[in-house]
Amino acid sequence: MRSTIHRKTGRGAVSNPEGRFEKHRIEPFDDGWGSLELEETPPLETTVTTDSNRTILTENKSPDLPFELSINPYRGCEHGCIYCYARPSHSFLGLSPGLDFETRLYRKTHAADQLEKALRKPKYRVRPITLGANTDAYQPVEREHRITRELLEVLHAYRHPVAIITKGALVLRDLDLLSEMGQQGLARVIVSATTLDPQLARIMEPRAAAPHRRIEMIAALHEAGVPVSVNAAPMIPAINDMELERIIEAGAKAGADSAGYILVRLPNELAELFTEWLETHFPDRASHVLSLLGQMRDGRLNDPRFGFRMRGSGPYAELLSKRCRLSCRRLGLNQQRPKLRTDLFRLPPRVGDQLSLFED
Repeated sequence: MRSTIHRKTGRGAVSNPEGRFEKHRIEPFDDGWGSLELEETPPLETTVTTDSNRTILTENKSPDLPFELSINPYRGCEHGCIYCYARPSHSFLGLSPGLDFETRLYRKTHAADQLEKALRKPKYRVRPITLGANTDAYQPVEREHRITRELLEVLHAYRHPVAIITKGALVLRDLDLLSEMGQQGLARVIVSATTLDPQLARIMEPRAAAPHRRIEMIAALHEAGVPVSVNAAPMIPAINDMELERIIEAGAKAGADSAGYILVRLPNELAELFTEWLETHFPDRASHVLSLLGQMRDGRLNDPRFGFRMRGSGPYAELLSKRCRLSCRRLGLNQQRPKLRTDLFRLPPRVGDQLSLFED
C-alpha cells in the first residue's frame, strides 16, 4: 500500500507511511475531489522530545563497519536525506520512517553524563568511538541542544579517540576541540559528500549543508590539523554515480587524505520511500535506477548480507569499486591513514579525588 503523496517543502520523503510494526494501516480513499493528487502542502515543523535511553554506547559487531563503538546523540535526522538507511529505525518508536523520521526527533539529553560513567568503569577498554554512525551528530537541532559538543568535551578531557561522520557544517563550531585532538592523533572527521550538484542536493538531502559548503568543511578541518576523509556516499546508479571521481577529486584538493564510497542501501520501509521519491522527482528514469540496483543486489533492492550490503555485486558494482580505487590511486589517497591513538587515555581528576591522598 502506498500512502497519499503530499510533497512537503524542505523535506526529503514525499509520504509518511506506517512503520512495519503497526497493526493498522490507513488506506487512501479518492472522494472524487482530487484529494489523492500530488500537491504542495505547508512545511512541517520539527519537534524534539527527550529520549529515555539509559546507556549511550552502542557496540557494533558488523564486519562491514570499521568501528566497534558508536554514539548517536539523536534519533531521527532533520537533514531529511531520502536514502538514509537509519529511517526504518523510527518504526521501533511507533513512528513512520518517512516524514516522521525527519520531523519528530529525540535528543539524548544526558548523553555526556552517561558517557563519562561508561569511561570510568574499571573494565572499560579504550577503542575509538564513532559519532554519527546512524544519524548525523551535527544535524540542525544540534545548534540549540549542543549534545554533540558536550560529548566532545568529555572525550577531549579523557583524551579518548573519536571519529565523526557528518555532512553538517556545524562541525566547524567545534574546531577548538577537534584541532587539538586531531593534532594528537585522537580525532578524524569523515565528510559525506553525495553530489556536487546543488539542485540535486536540495531534493535528495534538503536540510544538509550545500555541496560547496562540505568541500569548504574539508578544507577548514585540514587547515586546523584535523585528519579528514571524503566519503562519496551513497552512490545511486543513474542519479549521482557519474560524479564519483569528481567528488573524490574535490575532496582531495581540499585536503582529504583518504576517500571511499558506499552503494545506496534500501532496507525495510526505505525501499518504498525511495521508490516514491524516484517516481516523484525522476519519473523518466525511476524504473532504470531500480533495475540497476536490482542488478547489483541479486534481483532485489536490498541485500543485507555482510560483505555485500555496502558494495553490491555484479559487473556494475565491480566497475564502481574499480573507479573509486583508480581515482584514489591517481590522487595519492588512502596511502597512509594512521590509526587513532588509544594510549593517551586518562581519567581526569574529579572534585574530591585528591582527598584520597590523605586517607589511611
